[in-house]
Amino acid sequence: MLSISLLSPPYATLSYAAPAWLKTSVWKCGQRVVVPLGKGGMLRAGIIVSIDAEAPVKDGVVLKECLWPAEREPLLRPEYLAMVKQLALRHMVTEGEVLGGLLPAGLRTSKLRLRVLDGGKPRTVSLRDIAKMSETERASIGALWTDNRVEILDSSFDAEEQELCSLLVDPPWPVRPSAKRQIEVLEYLQDKGMLSRTRLLQDLGSSVSSALNTLAERELVRIGPREEGTCEACVEDEPECSFKVDEGFTLLPEQQAAFDDFTRLLHEDAPNSALLYGITGSGKTVVYLELAAEALAQGRSVMFLAPEVALACKLDSAVRSRFPSQECFFYNGYQSPAERERTFRTLAERTAPCIIVGTRSALFLPAPPLGLVVLDEEHDTSFKQDEGLVYQAKEVAYYRVQQSNGLLLLGSATPDVKTFHAVQQQAVSMSVMKQRAGEGRLPDVTLIDIKTLKRTDGILALECKQQIRDVVERGEQVVILLNRRGYAPLMYCLDCGHVARCPHCEVGLTYHKERERLICHYCGHSVSYPVVCSKCKGLHYLPMGEGTEKLEEHLSDILPPDTKILRLDRDSTRRPGKMQRILDAFANQEAQVLVGTQMLSKGHHFPNVTLAVVADGDLGLNLPDYRAAERTFQLLVQASGRAGRGEKAGRVLIQTRDPGHYCWQFVGSADYDGFFTEEIERRRKRKYPPFVKLALVRASYPLDWNKGMEWIESLTQVARTLGKEHDVRVLGHTPSPLPILRGRKRFQWTLKSDSWISVRTLYYAMRNAVPRGSKLRISLDIDPVNML
Repeated sequence: MLSISLLSPPYATLSYAAPAWLKTSVWKCGQRVVVPLGKGGMLRAGIIVSIDAEAPVKDGVVLKECLWPAEREPLLRPEYLAMVKQLALRHMVTEGEVLGGLLPAGLRTSKLRLRVLDGGKPRTVSLRDIAKMSETERASIGALWTDNRVEILDSSFDAEEQELCSLLVDPPWPVRPSAKRQIEVLEYLQDKGMLSRTRLLQDLGSSVSSALNTLAERELVRIGPREEGTCEACVEDEPECSFKVDEGFTLLPEQQAAFDDFTRLLHEDAPNSALLYGITGSGKTVVYLELAAEALAQGRSVMFLAPEVALACKLDSAVRSRFPSQECFFYNGYQSPAERERTFRTLAERTAPCIIVGTRSALFLPAPPLGLVVLDEEHDTSFKQDEGLVYQAKEVAYYRVQQSNGLLLLGSATPDVKTFHAVQQQAVSMSVMKQRAGEGRLPDVTLIDIKTLKRTDGILALECKQQIRDVVERGEQVVILLNRRGYAPLMYCLDCGHVARCPHCEVGLTYHKERERLICHYCGHSVSYPVVCSKCKGLHYLPMGEGTEKLEEHLSDILPPDTKILRLDRDSTRRPGKMQRILDAFANQEAQVLVGTQMLSKGHHFPNVTLAVVADGDLGLNLPDYRAAERTFQLLVQASGRAGRGEKAGRVLIQTRDPGHYCWQFVGSADYDGFFTEEIERRRKRKYPPFVKLALVRASYPLDWNKGMEWIESLTQVARTLGKEHDVRVLGHTPSPLPILRGRKRFQWTLKSDSWISVRTLYYAMRNAVPRGSKLRISLDIDPVNML
């Protein structure tokens, strides 16, 4: 009997019989297979997770037969399947859900074709054809399979990759307002980034094909294959970002001490985890690379993970510079499905040590045994995935090094409070680097009180404007952080006072002036501007607040006319290679000012930057989230670290309306230890992690479902009853901080306990109380990093 986890809904693990038309030896654990499901002749892809020679079957139950293997040798090793099982148990989902969330799309398809070599001209048959054959015909092809005369043809993604569509021009686009189909294509590519022509036509309809061709002829859109190795963060004709490491350099004393400490852990015959706590600019990357050399010398693989593609690209460049002859694999979610599939397949077959660099998703590549896994900027919340398959990369990374007795190295200038607490509890080792490498030194930080700043003055205080002018006139550079993209976060109707809101999420629509659209940053809904007020039908709107677009425009008005200003945010970096072009241009001093969101706050090295300005330090400080102060501290210290990295002294100006907040006294001196002491005591008093196990149960239902509230109240009774039995404190139900999102009403329960088992038991009862097929969706988020 074969136990097979389906890679698509219902994601169940089902029992199938080994078919008579193929030898029993064909089937192996970890192998992809195609199976029939239901009465309609549907075919689904799955993974064999176990094989039982004589498994008990209930009387009267006849098992369906597995149809065909999707490969000759297993794609997944036993240790990979063990990791999948642990993830499924931790997050209370099926193994199929885990596998369906991890494997590249081309490895989850059941639409496979076989080339049959049977003496004459080769013929191609699909698995759907095989499903309709008689057992005699299947046995005939099965015999040919045994004789290696049947080949599995590659997936269709290779063909799709030859027609990838991407923008060549940023908005505003030179297109007539009446060319609605062309505008629809441009807006779609602006939102989605590079993707295949097939996917675009599926989503927008075949009627946009002519508009797409016209845009390609006008060189507004490019249609063609992606150059090997490039991604959204990399320049098409220069895929390696500009970060070079010279061989033969000498480690500084602090770097050498950290390297020695971690090398000892690396050589122990046991799994270890450690923290490299180094201030911004202290040279943590150099330590990572020297440790990688040590692990490779042991014959073990190395994995580098970064929270963002741009930072992963820099790490990839550093790795290739340091190890020019070592095979290195780069992997991230922006790559095409075919490219990700090729990397996954290659590593599944590989046994020799290698280096893998990527973002969070690279953690699930089937790498040879890992000696070292590095999570750079380990405090970043991007290492937690909280949609779809929920997981915390740090936990999965530690599980992987446990399997091979490796070392998990976490690096940060502002470590996660939980990580630093684990160091204090001696559960994690730590090395500290308090000196900047080279001539750089930490900048002076000044708080600017903007409580009295008028709306007509713009977002920048007079002192900030003057210092920005002075720096520009001296020929130095400025970075300005405003963690809010767009032109204005709210559009206020002057006729009736109504704020333009998303009809699906009930949040304010952000005005994007370059695109002349109002956009919801949660679900992507957008409307062209000007727009008619839904309340009074008026057309008179006032932009309220300020985003990066408006700040860029404001700076152009107050700085000398020849000042070059660049903007780095999600909107300005949509086109492939645009992010790196902006960073390279600023690094080469082609511009004096760089305005951006949190994208520019970490990992970037600009020696000529002597001033960093945080335009609104309070953003995020008062969110309904117990980590709000920690995130603000981390973001602002990281942003401050962009100044003073060269020979010239740096300065940081932070604007705030709440200068008395406890966070600021530690930001000013980059005093992480002081902040940690204050923050950990607050959490101890209020019973927040790491002093309690915390989870969120989220539930949502359609806006028009009149029974939704009844079910929410019913689940609350289930939770409270079981909470008393299992010593779980249940807070809620309460409306989520974003109560309506994507057309669904949202509620949540906060669970606090000393036991994860108790939390899972309670959630299991809540989930089972919801009938199958219900319009109510329910999910569990263990140790959430996003309380919204």
